[in-house]
Amino acid sequence: MKVLFAASEADPFIKTGGLGDVAYALPKYLNELDVDARVVIPKYKTISEEYLKDLEFVKSLNIWVGWRNQYCGIFKCQVGKVTYYLVDNEYYFARDGLYGYYDDGERFAFFDRAVMEMLKEINWKPDVIHCNDWQTGMIPVLHKLQYKSDPFYSDMKSAYSIHNLAFQGIYDSNILGELFGWDEEQFRNGGLEFHGGVSFMKGGINYSDKVVTVSPTYAEEIKTPFYGERMDGLLRSQEHKLMGILNGIDYDAYNPETDKLIFKNYSISSMKDKKINKSRLQKELKLPVKAKVPMLGLVSRLTPQKGIDILISILGRILQEDVQFVVLGTGDQDYEEHFKNLQRKYPDKVSANIKFDNQAAHKIYAASDIFLMPSLFEPCGLGQLIALRYGAVPVVRETGGLKDTIIPYNQYTKEGNGFSFENYSAHELETVINMALNHYKDKKTWEGIMRSAMSSDNSWERSAEIYKKLYKELIQ
Repeated sequence: MKVLFAASEADPFIKTGGLGDVAYALPKYLNELDVDARVVIPKYKTISEEYLKDLEFVKSLNIWVGWRNQYCGIFKCQVGKVTYYLVDNEYYFARDGLYGYYDDGERFAFFDRAVMEMLKEINWKPDVIHCNDWQTGMIPVLHKLQYKSDPFYSDMKSAYSIHNLAFQGIYDSNILGELFGWDEEQFRNGGLEFHGGVSFMKGGINYSDKVVTVSPTYAEEIKTPFYGERMDGLLRSQEHKLMGILNGIDYDAYNPETDKLIFKNYSISSMKDKKINKSRLQKELKLPVKAKVPMLGLVSRLTPQKGIDILISILGRILQEDVQFVVLGTGDQDYEEHFKNLQRKYPDKVSANIKFDNQAAHKIYAASDIFLMPSLFEPCGLGQLIALRYGAVPVVRETGGLKDTIIPYNQYTKEGNGFSFENYSAHELETVINMALNHYKDKKTWEGIMRSAMSSDNSWERSAEIYKKLYKELIQ
C-alpha cells in the first residue's frame, strides 16, 4: 500500500505546531507497518540547514496557477525509512515565515496543483493522498474535478485531516478563475462557497473520500455550533465520512528511560528517580529544593484556548497551599505579565519561564508531579500524552482528546490516570486541583496513579494501525 502525506509542514524539516509532529510521526509508524508512506511539503527558506544539505534534486516542471506558468523544483530526502519530497518555488516559499502572507491562497494553490503534477512526473502512484488542514484542502478538489479522468489518477483515493478547524483558508470567489482557471460553477453549487467566499477547507471536506479529526470526542464536538467554527452544519451533512482517530506521541522522542534532555532517566520500575529530576529542576530554577512539595507544571501556549483565564483566576488561592508552580510558554502579553508578577510575589513558589524551549519542556514534564491542561477546547492535545508518559499526573478539562485520554481517578476502584472536570469553570478547576493535591499526600495512592499514567498506551503504533485499516477500506 502506498500513501502520500501532503502537509504544509513536517518535523524535522520545519514545524510551527502539532501538524508538524503528526506529519513526521504518523508516516514513520506507518512505514513500520509495511505501508510505503511518503511526505510532501513546501521547500521553505527556513528549513533546518542540516537537512537542506542532504536534499537531492529530482526534476523541474512548470505549474499553471490560473494564467501564471510557474517554475517548480522537486527535491527529495530520506529520514529514517521515510521519503520526503519538497516542492520548490522561491517566489512563494523563500520567505521568513510559513503563513500569514497576503497571497497565501495563491501560494498553496500552487502547492496543491504541484503535488498532483509531481506524482505523474516522478511516476509514483499512491493509493491514498492524505491531506492536512486548509493548505492542502484543494488537492481532493483538483483530483475530483480535473485529474480523476486521467487513468494515472483514476484509482487514487483521498483522506482529509482537520487539525485546526479555526483556520479555513477563506478567499474571494474570484480565486476560482484567478488561481485554478475554473468558472464559478463550484461557487454556485455550494461545493466551495463559504459565507460569500471560497474555503479551501470546505473543499477538502466535501471532495475527499474520508474526513478525519484528531480524536473521537472532537469529531463529535465539531458538529455542534460551539466547537464547529461555522462549519458544524457542513460537518453534520458529511458525518457519514467523518471519524476521529487519536493522535499519538513518538515514543522514541518522549521516553523518560532514554531522554537525553532530562537530568536523570527513569522508568515505571524506577519512579524514585523522577524525584531527582524534580530536585535538580528546583535548583536550576532557584526554587526551594523540597522533595515533598508538589510541583504543578504548565507547558503551553498562553492563550484563551488553553484555559489560562480560569487558571489565573484561582492560582492565587492554590498558591496559599504548600505547592510550587512552574510555567513555560509564550502567548498573550497579559497572561505573560500575570505569571511574571506571580513569580515576583511568590519567588519561593513560582517560576515563570516566558519562552519556548524544548529542553526546558522535557525537564518540566520529568519533574512535575501534576500537569495542568484546563483547555477551553483541545482537538487532541499532546501535552497530556507526554505528561502521562513521564508520570506527571494530568489535570484536564473533559474536551476533545483530553476526554479521550484521561481517565478520572476513582478513589473506590483505584482506577484512573489523572483528574478531570466537565464545565469550563474556575470553581471546578480549583476543586479538582485540590482533589489531586489531597491524593498526593497519600504516597501509596499517588504511586498507583503515576503507574496508571505511565502505563497508558498513547504511542503512534496503535493509531497507525487504525489509519492503515482506514486506507485499506478506502481502496477496497
